[in-house]
Amino acid sequence: MDKGHVYVCCSLDVEEEGLFRGSYPIVRPSVTNLSCLCRMQPLMNMGLHATLFCAHPVLADDQAWSHVEALADRGNVEVGLHLHHWNTPPLEDPSREVAQAVPSIRVDKDLLSAKLDTLVSLGRKRLGKAPISFRMGRWDLHACHWELLARAGIRADASVRPLHEGNATNLGPDHFLAPHTPYLVETGAGTIFELPLTVTHLAPWITAAVGRMPKPVRASLQKWGALALLPVYHPLWAMKAVTELALARGSNVLSLTWHSSELMAGGNPRLSTDNDVRQLVRKVGKYVEWLCQRYETEFVTLSELDARLRAHVPVVEATSGDWSTRGKT
Repeated sequence: MDKGHVYVCCSLDVEEEGLFRGSYPIVRPSVTNLSCLCRMQPLMNMGLHATLFCAHPVLADDQAWSHVEALADRGNVEVGLHLHHWNTPPLEDPSREVAQAVPSIRVDKDLLSAKLDTLVSLGRKRLGKAPISFRMGRWDLHACHWELLARAGIRADASVRPLHEGNATNLGPDHFLAPHTPYLVETGAGTIFELPLTVTHLAPWITAAVGRMPKPVRASLQKWGALALLPVYHPLWAMKAVTELALARGSNVLSLTWHSSELMAGGNPRLSTDNDVRQLVRKVGKYVEWLCQRYETEFVTLSELDARLRAHVPVVEATSGDWSTRGKT
């Protein structure tokens, strides 16, 4: 039995409802799902540490925020920031109720910087100090955004999804060749610790072959040639397979994630009933038990992982793509 040391960073995008139905509310988004955040408690009792990436609608709503505080009071929780630029002030068009498309690359950099400032300011108001961990909504982080994050005081990020590339329609980022293990991104305003999502290809030749193909083919790989540590979308056996493949390829850090709305029945069409949600939490619990039996497991928040590994991971620059400071701007 392998008892190698493994770091496990569990995170939730803590946000409004509606995104899984293609709805991007700009004003008065519903955050009723936050009342279900307490469903994390059995996992916290097992030793899990949670990084809660909170979007503006959560930070701005007293009732929603009270549920974040309640979980933080009972467990090992870090509050980070999650930018949904379409509903984070300053708004481009306050009269619009719903956004139909959300490509972050279309947002003027000065406006995006102002939105980050709003998010940091509200986080500081809630916590008494500025949050330093971050995830961009929709994994939509581009090369031109790294310096904006550093200027906003972000020290640790978890927005990069290896083997992922946006298509021509959504103008998404190119993270296809991103490292699968933590690394540092140097900017003129500071150095950011990056934790990529745990993703593994199903066979090495697939990545090599697809990487030489046109953008639409690369963009499709995540649907048929790669698995990510996303418990809502994969059964337990697949989560174990992703883990073992990732660790066998040299990583000792696992990043798994889901959304606060996926703890509410109907928040994700895959989880339409309370029983579906209970099954999700039970599955994650079984995964945690399996990890602890098989490996020397250390649960960490993103900031805790940064503190342990920053001095031991490389600075990486992208020659192309958006997973570091060099690439398209």
